Amino acid sequence: MAPTAKNLIESRIGTQRDGPHVKIVATSGRIRVAIIEDERSVRQALAFQLDTAGLEVVPYACAEELLEAKDAQKFDCVVADIYLPGMNGLQLQEELNRTVPYASIVFLTGHGELSIGMHAMRKGAVDFLEKPVDDQVLLDSIARGAELSRNRRAEHAKRTELEERQDSLTSRERETFTLITTGLLNKQVGAELGTTERTIKAHRARIMNKMGAGSLAELVQMAEILQIHSAHK
Repeated sequence: MAPTAKNLIESRIGTQRDGPHVKIVATSGRIRVAIIEDERSVRQALAFQLDTAGLEVVPYACAEELLEAKDAQKFDCVVADIYLPGMNGLQLQEELNRTVPYASIVFLTGHGELSIGMHAMRKGAVDFLEKPVDDQVLLDSIARGAELSRNRRAEHAKRTELEERQDSLTSRERETFTLITTGLLNKQVGAELGTTERTIKAHRARIMNKMGAGSLAELVQMAEILQIHSAHK
């Protein structure tokens, strides 16, 4: 049976009950949430609600304020009204997809338009919720978004690190890297590149060292992350 949203919070993030309220407590640090809502009273109410649940909340009156913030990339989840002055929610989503690809977003709306919601979800929104939103439903959506963002952020950091290591390879080492990670033997790679098996072994050793790989299997995993492909694969 697939885990419910409540199970996800309890098993992956953790909860503490305090009377009628459910507090979310992140085991790897408090979930950091940006709220974007132009109506001050609604913004304050949401901020209070999420702060009471144990989240770290930063409220904004418009999308532009978030995008101009120095720490815009540090949020685990963005909760935004779909209808905002200036840049609307969908435009914000497009900009976040371009500049912060690991960001997750939960939309709130007072007008539950199915076509807009479907478009937002196709673009990667975690949820599209109609106001007034149930406390636990919102917390569950934020929990899913935070987990998604943290996983994406870790993958992004890993890929960036591997790209930096890959940049240290010479052009011939790059060619060798591509071929040896498709399953070709050293002598086959040598024949492909017009050199000796001994030379390929030397290239391979330098590649392993520069990439920080402890085995060929690990090097193959790196190639997959970097999306390195060859006509031989």
